[in-house]
Amino acid sequence: MEKYWDALRSSWIWEELYKSRNFRPAAQFHSPIQYPKPDGVLSFDIPTSLHRSNTNHEHDQPAHLQLRDPKIPELVNLPEYAGPESRYCPARVYEYMPDEKGQLKLQINAQNCLHCKACDIKDPKQNIQWTAPEGGGGPGYSIM
Repeated sequence: MEKYWDALRSSWIWEELYKSRNFRPAAQFHSPIQYPKPDGVLSFDIPTSLHRSNTNHEHDQPAHLQLRDPKIPELVNLPEYAGPESRYCPARVYEYMPDEKGQLKLQINAQNCLHCKACDIKDPKQNIQWTAPEGGGGPGYSIM
């Protein structure tokens, strides 16, 4: 293992790695990305994009998005990760809404699901269980 470290230290990559070793302090100076508003020609808002996906869900089928533990979003994901569900889903299926006491609760709008399975992959606690919906529903991009 010592030969590896010696070879690494004597190579050009060591200098590159050394320069970029501590980028975290600079992260505090970032500014959020300012996205332009949808123009309706090249970019579209979420409801328009969902409509154009032609996704169909039968109303009498069981929910295909379920939480293994319904408490995790509010007790873990929201305080620890700032509610990533509301950001990683391209269709904004997951949103935190205030309840009657003003506490934020996760609301799942499964009818908007594009079946990309991002929630199944990206959830930090693997709490979202995605199952294929019955009836062959899903996006049908025929009008795009």
